[in-house]
Amino acid sequence: MTSGGKDQHQRHFVTLFRELRDDRGLSYRELERPTLATRGWISNVAAGARWPGRDWAERADQVLHASGSLVSAWDRANSEREESARQRKLLIATEQESAAIIAAAANPDAVDVDALSESVASLSIAYLHQPAEPMLRKATDIRKESLRRLTEGAVRPHELRDLTLAAGRASGVLIYAALDLGHPEIAATHARAAWHLAESANDNELRAWVRGTESLLARFEKNYTLADNLAQDGLKYAGAGTSTIRLLCGAAQCAANLNNSRKAQDLLDQALSLRDKAASDSVNGLYSFSYAKQLYYGGSSLMWLDDPQALKRADRDAGRAISLWEREGDEFRSLDDEALAHVYQATARVKVGEIDGAMQVLRPVINLPEERKISWIRRRISEMGDLLDGKQFKGSVIAADARDELRSLT
Repeated sequence: MTSGGKDQHQRHFVTLFRELRDDRGLSYRELERPTLATRGWISNVAAGARWPGRDWAERADQVLHASGSLVSAWDRANSEREESARQRKLLIATEQESAAIIAAAANPDAVDVDALSESVASLSIAYLHQPAEPMLRKATDIRKESLRRLTEGAVRPHELRDLTLAAGRASGVLIYAALDLGHPEIAATHARAAWHLAESANDNELRAWVRGTESLLARFEKNYTLADNLAQDGLKYAGAGTSTIRLLCGAAQCAANLNNSRKAQDLLDQALSLRDKAASDSVNGLYSFSYAKQLYYGGSSLMWLDDPQALKRADRDAGRAISLWEREGDEFRSLDDEALAHVYQATARVKVGEIDGAMQVLRPVINLPEERKISWIRRRISEMGDLLDGKQFKGSVIAADARDELRSLT
């Protein structure tokens, strides 16, 4: 099994259990005694927040008359979980290797510049599925060592550009870490540093990426005019990789937030037309822009509009992004963006009055552990709560219940 579908069998087990329970019309309370579990625990299993043992799956299979299908689904999912555990061990081993690189850096000749470049490339991939805080520490170590060598001249002339790029890309990881930890003002400082390093390296790919990220920061602060200007400036440097697509999608977000539905959709269509022509980026992870990410931007752009067709497209694009990420490899799959795609799909549904459907797609995000609820997630959930407080839902008990649940999270 490849890493691209690393939790698809677990999702299937959860979905199958819910479907069997619904088909049999059994409540969690009615399942307590025959499966030897509390209803709260069973509810967590149904939400994907708890993983049961095989003995529980066997009892549930019997009670739900599943003829062994639930146990078979558990077996496949558990094998998948064991594979994920092996992958985590591998990640820890690579982390230790990076730590050894940094520790050895007291001797300038002990660390090859290529090794530093590879470390920051690995870090930009690991960031997609690791908590922000440890990534912050690792990026700080790599950048500190890169800058020390640049400052002290402990670098061979032909390695100068690569070392500058390593420092610039480490700064890029710091941008995302600061933003995800709720400090956009610090993220902006890291972005300025990344820009100066891109200039020093005379690297257009990093220039375009930094401008796109600065546009992202401006959108976070709801300064959409500045965000659009930054995206347009970035297009001057965009090249053969995915930078043009990313910048066009960022501009589409600006247009949508400025209530220009036609322009937003035209920009998204333009970006889609370039997908097949895009070459590979120099670094994956944070420094690439996958098709799933592109669809995610479509959902996050169009969900702001009142245009029913745009909202329908937002719902569809966000849903397709989630489906793609569930099968995506680690070098492209961002767990935070995947969670946000659920929020964007739910927002589009709220805006067309589908509250039950919205809460259904939002449930996996609600059940995330606290450390996974980054600042973007909390902010967007809070904005959903504000939507449910609007005139459209005045007097709706369902809307009030959903709003209260969302506000309790934020």
